[in-house]
Amino acid sequence: MISQNDNNNVGSDKSVKSRLLDAAEELFCEHGFKGTSIRDIAASAGCNIASVNYYFGSKEGLYEEVWHRHLIPMRDARIASINKVMSQTDSRPSLEYLLRSFADTFVGSMVDTSKASRLSKLMAREYIDSRLPTDMFVNEVMTPTITAMHNALVKTCPDLGESKIMPVVFSLIGQLVHLVHVKAMFEQGGGDFNLPIFDSNEIVDHIVKFSAAGIRAYIGK
Repeated sequence: MISQNDNNNVGSDKSVKSRLLDAAEELFCEHGFKGTSIRDIAASAGCNIASVNYYFGSKEGLYEEVWHRHLIPMRDARIASINKVMSQTDSRPSLEYLLRSFADTFVGSMVDTSKASRLSKLMAREYIDSRLPTDMFVNEVMTPTITAMHNALVKTCPDLGESKIMPVVFSLIGQLVHLVHVKAMFEQGGGDFNLPIFDSNEIVDHIVKFSAAGIRAYIGK
């Protein structure tokens, strides 16, 4: 049962559900799934243990919802950036404009300092002790994003050829993922090592130009 005290807090402060998610995210980041108990989460959130089952069904359900708070907005922002470009003109949009808009959104959604730090910690824990459904990330994030970019490239570069579109999409995303990881490494080690100044905007410019040139080279074959 949810206590009256829990319900009274819904309007006056964060909702019980939000408090549980905040507490769970912090504890999962620090101690991992196995090292975090429902009792720990409830105590940190100032709720009773029954609240976890009431709102999420189980600790596993709560863990998945913590991930959804990061992944769904990230996915939606990337798809929105593609749709915005494709809807802004009746004519064929610029290839560079499409790539730049997607790249800026992709990188920006992963370098918000506080959110990116928590997501990185969650990812590290998940790599060590995988608890998410195996198809969750693919079905809920990768497939919708890749499909949106695929459809945009079909319209932007109709001569590219179906067999070449997916390698292009994976190449673009791979470069952006690598940029995010390298940026994090430089920022974490910048105080201890003699690393060069890392300008992510310059790297994004390079990725856009490099990818656009590669796509046009494909079309020219």
